[in-house]
Amino acid sequence: MLNLARREEERLLVQDVLDSSKTSEERNRLGQFSTPPPLAREIIIESVRLMEPERLMGSIRFLDPALGTGAFWSALRIVFPDLSSTGVGVEIDDEFVDASRRLWTGTGLKIRSEDFTQCKAPSRERDRFDLLVCNPPYVRHHHISAEHKPALRVASANAAGIDLSGLAGLYCHFLALSHPWMRRGAIAAWLIPTEFMDVNYGAALKQYLLRDVTLLRIHQFEPEDVQFSDALVSSAVVMFRNEAPPEDHSVEFSQGSKLSDVRRRKLVPIADLLPSDRWTQVLERRDGDREHTTVASSLRLNDIFAVRRGLVTGSNEFFMLSEQRAKELRLPKEWLTPILPSPRYLPNLEILARYDGTPELDRRYFLLNCDLPEDEIASDFPDLWSYLCTASQALRDRYICRHRSPWYRQEKRPAAPLVCTYLGRRNESRRPFRFFLNHSEATAANVYHLLYPLPRLASAMEGEPSVLRQIWTYLNTVDVDDLLRESRVYGGGLRKLEPKELGRISLRGLDPDIQKLISESGVPEFPSTDLGSTHQLLETVQFDT
Repeated sequence: MLNLARREEERLLVQDVLDSSKTSEERNRLGQFSTPPPLAREIIIESVRLMEPERLMGSIRFLDPALGTGAFWSALRIVFPDLSSTGVGVEIDDEFVDASRRLWTGTGLKIRSEDFTQCKAPSRERDRFDLLVCNPPYVRHHHISAEHKPALRVASANAAGIDLSGLAGLYCHFLALSHPWMRRGAIAAWLIPTEFMDVNYGAALKQYLLRDVTLLRIHQFEPEDVQFSDALVSSAVVMFRNEAPPEDHSVEFSQGSKLSDVRRRKLVPIADLLPSDRWTQVLERRDGDREHTTVASSLRLNDIFAVRRGLVTGSNEFFMLSEQRAKELRLPKEWLTPILPSPRYLPNLEILARYDGTPELDRRYFLLNCDLPEDEIASDFPDLWSYLCTASQALRDRYICRHRSPWYRQEKRPAAPLVCTYLGRRNESRRPFRFFLNHSEATAANVYHLLYPLPRLASAMEGEPSVLRQIWTYLNTVDVDDLLRESRVYGGGLRKLEPKELGRISLRGLDPDIQKLISESGVPEFPSTDLGSTHQLLETVQFDT
């Protein structure tokens, strides 16, 4: 035991050295986030507890497809020193491979210096594994090369019959590709982000968990309890047995700061779980409820508004200028569009307008928004051309700018009569998401969602202008739990609402007379312009992305 404890001390020192040798950006791109020792031990304890007793009588085979420095192998050896075990760890990073080989020589762990996504699974049952525990690389889909994605998707489909979306992170492919490595009845434990439980691309993974294996437990950590000090991500432990589920099987959903410290727990029949459900909300449901039947008959936000994400400039620092800065640069007014500042600079939930359509704010900002060719700008607008020439090549090579022609062209996002913040935290002094009534001609960047009235609402607004104000008032008083129920949660308790999620917000508490007025309104022949020339109906506006 003393020898194992010393190895663990040395492992932690090595981990710190290796982590500090890379920048946080590099580790983020590679998805390298080490598992804290207490968490590794808890996962190992729970995994072994779920194993069939007869397997523990013999020598168990352990697999970690993303070994790192061996946090889970170390935990297994320390917590269960008398358990007969051999293992295989797969690791792609040469530095981690060298360190792990030095650490674990003579302990029964074989370390393979390979990319797990390229490894060939064992063909014989006896060469497969009884216990698989992994904290896979958290690599977002946009860090997976376009050349690599198709091969990954084909490999995942062949390994586990999972048709993963191109938006799926690398951790999803790791889970799929591990399927043929497990013996029948093997236990698997995965430490992965909770996002798969809510996003569309997670549906294929959830179908696998419901159909092809026996899902035993999903434990969500408290959003405020970030498991990785260097990654703002909400985590879950997913545990299953490699065998088809019994017909009457129930899954344990739990939540708490630790696997062993459960604040809430619920057993849910698999018949009550659908791949399309938002599984992070399972603990909130009443028994027998399903998400897709909840408030199905009530009016929702996307019934009356088209919800669009605010525009992505490519570089707010370059394209968003203060009023004073724009004057100093003598930029032509015809290429400047008013744009709302960050929500922290909006003192009130109602944004009034000045005579020229700009917001009545102490801080006024403008978006540089020009689509003329460079030679025409150089000839006709020399001050604007001079400013564009100050843009660095690195800025022009950013993804957004690189994929626009010309590189300084902006998305089309007209001013919207309602805008909503999309990130927030729940606290006593401020609601997590705020809705602003916008009387100005200012558009908004992607720190906001923009709400454009659909034809039926626009028609109701023509007949009764106060309708919009009443909806705005209601949205700022709607039950916070209704908003949070649709949101995604990240580490530290940060909440996020995507446009589709915002659109699902129920308006069941809206004044019945307003709901009736909207439902009985006809579609106007011409777009309403009561709120300004840019507040037009959705079908008259051409959005580009």
